[in-house]
Amino acid sequence: MVQEDLDPEELARRVALSVAADSDEVGGLVGRTLIGDGVWDYRFASAIKGYEGWQWSVTLYRDEDADTWTVDESSLVPTDAALQPPAWVPWKDRLLPSDLSVTDAMGTEPDDPRLTAGYKPVQASHQNSQVQQNPEDDNPADDEEGQQESSPLVGDGSDQETDGVVFRLADRPSGEKDVHEQESNDQIPLGAQTSSDDLDEAVDRFALTRRHVMTAEARTATAKRWYEGQHGPKSLSTRTAKGKACETCGFMIPLAGDLGTMFGVCANRWSPDDGRVVSLDHGCGEHSEIEPQEESHLWVQSQPAYDDLHIDVVRQKPREERPEVELMEQMQSEDGSED
Repeated sequence: MVQEDLDPEELARRVALSVAADSDEVGGLVGRTLIGDGVWDYRFASAIKGYEGWQWSVTLYRDEDADTWTVDESSLVPTDAALQPPAWVPWKDRLLPSDLSVTDAMGTEPDDPRLTAGYKPVQASHQNSQVQQNPEDDNPADDEEGQQESSPLVGDGSDQETDGVVFRLADRPSGEKDVHEQESNDQIPLGAQTSSDDLDEAVDRFALTRRHVMTAEARTATAKRWYEGQHGPKSLSTRTAKGKACETCGFMIPLAGDLGTMFGVCANRWSPDDGRVVSLDHGCGEHSEIEPQEESHLWVQSQPAYDDLHIDVVRQKPREERPEVELMEQMQSEDGSED
């Protein structure tokens, strides 16, 4: 729609009124904004019930050469003060662990921030290769260069050798450096180098030969979740444990690694936490040092007694007199005597 003589503000208002269901739903002019290349956005307040904070938007185009205004589009748009539904959250982010059953599987994303590459053990096989000097080549520099090319690579940073076993970062992208790799021109302080024995001990102790291992941030988040959960020190069972914490319980199995400084696994079959990770300051009513309760003496059950030396004579009740029954019995007895 092209208008030549009409004021652009009046044109925008007419467009908003034509779209609105009632003329009272279009308020006063809020402002106009130059979007670019002669395109203007006119905003009018919305008076529709339930749409507080919304505005009518009418987009016009100004043709400078023809001195005309053209209506592009109109719509009802929200502002920052408008009441809007919450932002959409992907389904995998809305799920809770309690929503999954034993047959459901979420899977792990390739770029999961909770995981990092582990160390992959590779058997080292270094073979000493000898380079035979070409009789026609009398250049000793070329001879030394050939020997260097044929010698095995040592200290390239991608492998860590320990007693014939090389630990390599699993699934490490090409070009990415190992945490143990150092530039040749870097100055390493004395005693800061990681020896092969230390690396071997760390890999074996923390089971780093898996394809992926948890990052430090993921372990911290796990410790916080466990500690603040129902198996931490703030549970109801801890408050009723009377100071008997899991740290001193004989049924507590400690964990290895840094998590072992805060948590262990309960192995008491009578405890409600059996088979679960508990904090060391957690407690329940089944501590190994709690003595069993004493038997109550309010009622003592004695053995039953039997008297075989005496006979109790119980007198029967007198027979009820019934004339008709007695007459029948008398007639039966007389018939029997005649026979």
